[in-house]
Amino acid sequence: MPVRPPLSIRPREVQRVPTVGGDQPQPSGVLLFEDGGVAVTLLECRNIHKTYGHGVATVPAVRGVDMQLERGETLGLVGESGCGKTTLGRVIVGLNAPTSGKVVFDGEDVSGRLHEPEFRRRVQMVFQHPQSSLNPKFRVSTTLREPAILLTSMRNEELGQQIEQTLRLVGLGIEYQTRKPKQLSGGQLQRVAIARALMSSPDLIVLDEPTSSLDQSIRSRIIALLKDIQERRQVSYLFISHDLSTVRKIAHRVAVMYLGRIVEVSETEALFNDPQHPYTQALLSAVPSIDPDDRSERIILRGETPSPTALPVGCSFQDRCELVHARCRVEAPLLQETGPARHVECFAVQ
Repeated sequence: MPVRPPLSIRPREVQRVPTVGGDQPQPSGVLLFEDGGVAVTLLECRNIHKTYGHGVATVPAVRGVDMQLERGETLGLVGESGCGKTTLGRVIVGLNAPTSGKVVFDGEDVSGRLHEPEFRRRVQMVFQHPQSSLNPKFRVSTTLREPAILLTSMRNEELGQQIEQTLRLVGLGIEYQTRKPKQLSGGQLQRVAIARALMSSPDLIVLDEPTSSLDQSIRSRIIALLKDIQERRQVSYLFISHDLSTVRKIAHRVAVMYLGRIVEVSETEALFNDPQHPYTQALLSAVPSIDPDDRSERIILRGETPSPTALPVGCSFQDRCELVHARCRVEAPLLQETGPARHVECFAVQ
């Protein structure tokens, strides 16, 4: 059996390609930084499928997803419960193997190498419920020490310094080292979970509903913390959530998922101000508005969401869509560019 080459270690600093001329148009879909640089792609998902079960009892959770994430960017991934967004996140970090498709990280196909230590060091995950993702018997220092021991070459004296620095980075004092999860509040638990992810100095953190179990005031503090960490370390985030208001506060771009497919991708404000896919329009219409002059009505989708085990031929949204026509019932649309940095999976919009 041939020996698989190790995952290469590339420079961790953010790569910014200078633009040529401030007034020249840039390629669509490319993230621009305030200093005029163009972001470099860190992660690509190429035609990712994830199916559970065997034979006639198969359930497709992710169906042909193409997606990219830039260095230093936050990509929000939104959709209803059961749409496949958490499954996609778990595939990206290697907790679930894709049924087919490729995960390309920093220019390398790592699809069959997601358990290699160097990939695990560079890609971390923060889970929805820190109460269940943190070992109740471990003190905070042990929780933070473990990933550093497994994934880095830090010595004991370096580990102690790194733990103290990371605790301060997430807004916790060094006195928290000796505490166990039962001695911490919900917000403090999530800060420890974020600190654990940071201990290996990752390039990408997948955040799966990291604020859903927190009250609004603590939620805002966690979002501010994540933005501060990103500014300091240029880490990329895949921010998975059903809370659209929270996603709007943190994401540079947003991808909308429906029944295992990404149906719209756009820069955040463009998506919230002018959603194009009928499903995105309905999803955003449910977000409460603080504008007293906003008279827009909520869009109530007709029918029921199809079963993942019995999806219709053609567009999977056809039975709930007001724009459906004959082509939608025989052919599945693909993501197509409909404007600067915007892609939509809908014949009526394209």
